[in-house]
This record gives sequence, C-alpha cells and structure tokens, in this order.
Amino acid sequence: MQDKVRGEAERDGTGAGEPLTCAVDVDTSAAPPAEQFDLFRSWHSNIVDVELLRDEFGSFAARERVWQLGGLTLAFIEYPGTGYRRRWSSRKNPVFDHWVLSIPQTIPSDGAPFQTGQLRWQCLAEPHEDQGEDDGVLCLFLPRDFAFSQAFTLDIRPEMATFIADYILLLYGSLPGRTVNDVPYIAAATTSLLAACITPSRDYFLEAREAIDAVLMARANKLIAASLGDRSLTPEKLCQELGISRSRLYRIFEPAGGVSNHIRRQRLLKTRDALGDNTDGSPISTIAEKWGFMDPSAYSRTFKKEFGISPKDARAAGWLGIRVVPSAGRPNDYAASLSNILLNNYLSR
Repeated sequence: MQDKVRGEAERDGTGAGEPLTCAVDVDTSAAPPAEQFDLFRSWHSNIVDVELLRDEFGSFAARERVWQLGGLTLAFIEYPGTGYRRRWSSRKNPVFDHWVLSIPQTIPSDGAPFQTGQLRWQCLAEPHEDQGEDDGVLCLFLPRDFAFSQAFTLDIRPEMATFIADYILLLYGSLPGRTVNDVPYIAAATTSLLAACITPSRDYFLEAREAIDAVLMARANKLIAASLGDRSLTPEKLCQELGISRSRLYRIFEPAGGVSNHIRRQRLLKTRDALGDNTDGSPISTIAEKWGFMDPSAYSRTFKKEFGISPKDARAAGWLGIRVVPSAGRPNDYAASLSNILLNNYLSR
C-alpha cells in the first residue's frame, strides 16, 4: 500500500522537503479573560456544544493545534489548569460525521508530565453526551467509511484500545521534523495499524508490523525505566508484562543490540548520572550495586567500555562540572528515542 502511495506522491512532486506544520494553531489569549471560554466554544460549534458546569470563572486559557494527514486529522487541544468540569454534547445535525478517537490528558498536581486516560471513540453523527475535567485531549479524526469501519459501529477490544492510544501518542510525538511529503505515508501507515487492531488479519498485521513493534518498544521502555533498580528485571519478565514471546522481544530490541544490552545500558546511564552528582557522596560500589552491578571489577570494565572513561575518572570529571557522554556513535538519547526511530522508519517507508 505504502509503495503505491509513495509512487503517486513522487510522480506529482507534492510537498517535497516542506516542513509539516499545523493546519490550525489558535489560542484564547487574544480574548478578554471573561470571553475566553466562549471563543474556545466557538472553535467546535459545528460539531459539539460545550458548556461549563460552573458559571463563574475568571479566564479559560486554551490552545488547539491541528495537523491534516491526508484523509486523517490529528488535533491536540490544551486547556491546562482550568479546573473546570465541562459537558459536551453532539449537535443534532453536525457538519461532520467522522469517527473520533480521543485520549484525555491531565496534569498531576506535583507538576509531573501529562498523564493519559483511556481511549474513547465515537461517531460524530451519533447522539453523544459526556463530561470531563481533564487538562487536554489528543484526537484522531477518521472518515466514517474509513477503510474497514462500519457505519456507527467500531468494535475495539480493551487491549487494542490501549494499543491504539499508545500509537496515537507516538504518532503525535513523531510529527516534529516530518515533511509534507511524508503525509501520504503517515496516512497509509496509520490506516494499516488501525486495521490490524480493529479488524485483525494476517495481511493487515504484516502491513503494520513495524508500527506495532514501535508501540511495543515504547511500552517496554516504560517498563524498563520504572524497574531499573529491580534486580528481577529480566527479558522473561518483560515478555510476561508485554504478553509477547521471547523471540519477538529480541527481534524488537535488535536495533539496540538486544534487550539485555538495552537494560544494561540504561543502568549504566543511571550510574553515570549519580557519579556526576556532586551532592551524592556514595561509594562507587554502592552506586553500582543500586543499579544491579554486583561485581565492582566487571562494572568498572563495562562502564569504561561504554563511556571511554573509568567510573573513578567519571566521578572526578562530573564533580568538576564536565559532562561525561557515551562513546562516539552512541547517541545520548538513544534509549528514549528508539521507539520513535522505529516508528519514523515505518512512517517513511
């Protein structure tokens, strides 16, 4: 499918090299505080009616960004920290009859990054009413006859709903740096992924395998990051948590040199950061043991192989304010970006 799309795009020469930008980028800051919610409400007046469940409010800071991805539309609407519960209901005769897949997001009180809620989906042509007090929402709009869907019904199993939400978040994170010429491939890739999740078949799965692997990689990274200090973190445990086979886990992590190597590297990065912290006077062996390195000699050799410097010298350099970076050819943010690298490769095929 994507080869065909690529060929058509190359023949008409559209969008080559042009950065992909928002089709819409609006906010309420230009309006007086008391009128900001009415402005926000007007943005969606041809789709839904939105109302606050509390009359008095001082302001309503909101921003909406929209990307047009062929026949698909991705929108991120932010209204952080307003604290107002809202109710929205569909119009009787809406202008659009699209499907919308939405992921609500909230900002924790401790200032941590956005937390995502469960995927919701609805057809805009169907009567609908809901409430919420989230701080934003990421939405993917699909035509009602989108490839594999049936009118007014979209049967998504709970485990697939979680998977689709992870993919949409990865898709949103991959948009910076994309070009207009990527749009047909992004649309085709997203269609394949959603088809594989909603209407499973071997053909759909093969078409979307790389995107599915990217989502699994992102999930694995989260599990690894949360359990680096746990000595029982093993490939077998990851397989159990992710619900995949050992061979598939190893295939997904092949670009990182294998899952065990990936985990070891993340632990080494943790020790490197601790050694560079001049407020942490813990012995090097204690820091190493905290992150799963029980043999000091083996840890020292592994650290030097990774960073080109011994732990002792890394501590001295860090305390002098010198940043210790990985060896040449090993990007410092490799672990965090690996799932995006896989997804970008898929979207650009």
